[in-house]
Amino acid sequence: MPPKHPIKILIIEDDGIIAMDLRETLEEAAYEVVAVAPNFDKAIQIVSTTPPDLALVDIRLKDSVRDGIDTAKQILSIHKMPIIYLTANSDKQTFLVAKETRPAAYLLKPFRADELIFQIEMAYHNFQAPLKNGFENYESDLIYLPLDKGYKKVNRDDVLYLSAEGSYVYIFMVGKEKPYLISTNLGNLVQYFMTTDFYRLSRSLVINLRYLDRLESNHLYMAGSNEPIRIPTSGRKELMSKLRVVRTK
Repeated sequence: MPPKHPIKILIIEDDGIIAMDLRETLEEAAYEVVAVAPNFDKAIQIVSTTPPDLALVDIRLKDSVRDGIDTAKQILSIHKMPIIYLTANSDKQTFLVAKETRPAAYLLKPFRADELIFQIEMAYHNFQAPLKNGFENYESDLIYLPLDKGYKKVNRDDVLYLSAEGSYVYIFMVGKEKPYLISTNLGNLVQYFMTTDFYRLSRSLVINLRYLDRLESNHLYMAGSNEPIRIPTSGRKELMSKLRVVRTK
């Protein structure tokens, strides 16, 4: 649920129909849309005069002097806040360039309204939590997961692996018998685990390499667990390249 004081959101989108749909979705969810900016210049003006709590940024701004990524860089230099990219482009190079701005989320169009709301809530609370505790480092290892009608603080380093089943993700933790269950897809959640320790083994599985205890030809085992995890044939070679493997002749 959104907080008592609505999150103030700036929409940076040049497609009028999409912008209108986004505004309606956000206002129905009790957020406050401070403005819709169709280009770089308008976005700079809004952030300078009416700083939002969060910005939704379309990466492709056709009639703008700069694209969404450059726009995000500039508005972040004016006002620190979470950025959520919206794009129909799944090109890996675009994603890598966008990642340099440390976005809170990266949503591929078309997306469901509940996916957008989930990302806004997680992005806002993960951004605010370190500030409330006196920390300015947004890249904290602490993340806040939407659980039991609230937000549960979790140390990312204590996550063993993430396993997806449809629109749900199971989060297995060190020392916990039962995993947390989050209602979202793995693509949305995995962006909060983009560190060198976490490796996406398949479309449905992300493992923490710190806790990889045993590797066999077709299976692996995580620390503290006797449950084998199947290794996709296509992913074994790349996984091996991530590890310091002592080879014998």
